[in-house]
Amino acid sequence: MKVTHIPFQKTGFFSKTMLDYLEQKESILPFFNNFPDIHGFKNQIEEKSGSFSLESRKVLADALENQYVGFKTSEKTRQNLELLQLENTFTITTGHQLNLFTGPLYFLYKIISAINLCEQLSSKYPKQNFVPVYWMATEDHDFEEINYFNFDGKKVLWNREDGGAVGRFSTESLDAVFEVFSNHLGNSKNAQFLKQLFSEGYLKHQNLADATRYIANELCGSYGLVIVDGDDQKLKELFIPYAKEELVHQTSYKTVSKTIKDLEQQYKIQVNPRELNLFYLGDDFRERIILEDEIYRVNNTEITFSEEEIFAELEQNPRAFSPNVILRPFYQEVILPNLCYIGGGGEQAYWLELKAFFNEVDVPFPILLLRNSVQVISKKQQQKLDKLDISLEELFLKQNDLLSKKVVENSDIKIDFDKKVAYLESQFSDLREVAKQTDASFIGAVNAQETKQIKGLKHLKKRLIKAEKRRQKDLVERITLIQNELLPNQSLEERQRNFSEYYLEYGAVFIAALKDTLQPLQLEFTILEL
Repeated sequence: MKVTHIPFQKTGFFSKTMLDYLEQKESILPFFNNFPDIHGFKNQIEEKSGSFSLESRKVLADALENQYVGFKTSEKTRQNLELLQLENTFTITTGHQLNLFTGPLYFLYKIISAINLCEQLSSKYPKQNFVPVYWMATEDHDFEEINYFNFDGKKVLWNREDGGAVGRFSTESLDAVFEVFSNHLGNSKNAQFLKQLFSEGYLKHQNLADATRYIANELCGSYGLVIVDGDDQKLKELFIPYAKEELVHQTSYKTVSKTIKDLEQQYKIQVNPRELNLFYLGDDFRERIILEDEIYRVNNTEITFSEEEIFAELEQNPRAFSPNVILRPFYQEVILPNLCYIGGGGEQAYWLELKAFFNEVDVPFPILLLRNSVQVISKKQQQKLDKLDISLEELFLKQNDLLSKKVVENSDIKIDFDKKVAYLESQFSDLREVAKQTDASFIGAVNAQETKQIKGLKHLKKRLIKAEKRRQKDLVERITLIQNELLPNQSLEERQRNFSEYYLEYGAVFIAALKDTLQPLQLEFTILEL
């Protein structure tokens, strides 16, 4: 096993928002609190210590005790569940949708980042306890985002009717998916493990939330992972005061809208708030709550409430009130003694919209940590890259740029067009000095001629590279093949592939290698040669 790190900036796959955040540029400083470094965690511990009550810890512990009924827990997870009741225990949280069979590879990277960060913090701050948490997005209702996973270039799809919170979905029809997946796997020892994991998870648990808990627990429970389902009566009771605040004052809409006006001056906005950022959740629907003429209406239904009625419903049935993308992060921070949220670039971009809202309602804003990203390369693939003289940084170039660079390097024709362009520019600069002694029309003619000749040179460069690509057809095909292997669909493989592809080849060694490799506070892209 060999590990290499390169800056996120060198991959070309991360947004300006995230790159500026990693560099702590002045333009983004107002939108986050403490930065993810050891000093930042010291400050965060102090802030969170005074804001999370023992009563809330007891509710959390009792809720999780109920959620784990019927599940085998490792000794370390059991210990962590008990530690959550202590004032000096804090969580490091990551979250993910309930994708079929964990979905894309980065599901594992998120969770292992959280586990490893807890271990790092425990070493640095031995007087505190740190518990890794996986927050299951059980209340999401976008089934099309989670009803498949990719295996060996094929899509394994779950066909069923949509409707309501995905965590409540019955797993009844997943036997057909299991049949399809099994046929892809073969009969090796690692294949048998994957078949058993899928069948035990989905065919022996009644809903998608329980199935996902089982699978995540089997893969990472030995490291002490605690899995939280926010769709819980007791946990929602902790959220009642904040839900009332939302229903009456719409504070999230007002504060986030103001933040967006400042943020959008330099950065892309990830999500926009509604005037009311709550859904009403039924057994087979999740619809927005809309306030019209002092009446609370549930969109696309006949359900309506007066203010008095909706408060009564909130007290009696808090589980029916579901936070949307704006309030879900806030709900998490209300019910967990959390220090840090680990997520991808898109997730962190919408967290950056929320700091002013957290301040307004007096809840500590967590540290935001960009999750570990990993490119797995086999020894054979690394040998191919070496033969093609492609560095790990060059691997991430756009394919056309990579091919152009390599055919020029491999060509017998050595013409440096950049130097020729620079030479032309210096010649026309001299001409402009002469032109200044005449009139403006001559200066215009010089500028036009410069533009024409430089454009012509660049066109010749493209023609030469195109000709070289044809002449070096074998090299072009080999480069294209290896880059497509490593970056399927010209995207990071972690967004395309499922962990089962690597588990089939490497078994438990794959997860152990990630556990040994991922360094969440290094803030660099990881390349893992196996």
